[in-house]
Amino acid sequence: MSTQAPPRAAGPVELPRRWPWLLRGFRKYARRYARKHFHAVRVSKTSHPFPPAAEPVLVVLNHPSWWDPLVALILAGEFTAHAHFGAIDAVAVERYGFFKRLGFIGVDTHSLRGATEFLRVGAAILSEPGRAFWVTAQGRFTDPRVRPLGLRSGVGHLAARLERGAVVPVAFEYPFWDERTPEVLIRVGEPVRVADRPGLDGKEWTAVIEAALTRTADDLAADAMTRDPARFTSLVGGRTGIGGVYDLWRRAKALARGERFDPSHAAATAGREARP
Repeated sequence: MSTQAPPRAAGPVELPRRWPWLLRGFRKYARRYARKHFHAVRVSKTSHPFPPAAEPVLVVLNHPSWWDPLVALILAGEFTAHAHFGAIDAVAVERYGFFKRLGFIGVDTHSLRGATEFLRVGAAILSEPGRAFWVTAQGRFTDPRVRPLGLRSGVGHLAARLERGAVVPVAFEYPFWDERTPEVLIRVGEPVRVADRPGLDGKEWTAVIEAALTRTADDLAADAMTRDPARFTSLVGGRTGIGGVYDLWRRAKALARGERFDPSHAAATAGREARP
């Protein structure tokens, strides 16, 4: 199979018109939804800073879960200096038209025409400073521990078209720790500057990006295995506790002792360990 980039399509590119009020409202919804379904959304404290708005940014994500677009939306809210756009399955955009007003671009991953349109639109977005384009480059749901990551080549061909800016690897994980709901763990990797990689073609860029995202995912896995919240900054706090009769019993015991009830499972475990 040829590794050459698809031919460039002629004609102007019409970017989706983002509605700021809808974006703010949907991001609030995403945070509430995450709070309901997760214990917390956390970013590694050793993450790298997001690049300044003076340059465009191609954000390359791994793709372990259905949750990834919502988590990306929450994370993007932390980087308010940029106008954010994201690639999403074309079928979803056709079914839910409001995604366009949030800055999502429909991508057909099953045709040459779709690949060409991805490059054309992505290059248009990243032609201006202060914009960020978020891409799940694996193109399919993949366990975060799978190596190699197997990035699709389109993201490399898009990076090869950039004249300035940075590529930022971002890794997600969704492990269970001590609570009945999982954690959302995020790590922002070290940016790869376009100016530092002159003359790379699409295949070479794909290899560079995959290596950077692999390092980011491996570093996040190391943080995740410690099960230590102190290694992370919490963006969203969610539900704690075990629920049901067990929590009612714990609440009653705390009341009888004149103690404040902490519903977290970690608190219950610590209480048992503290007894002689």
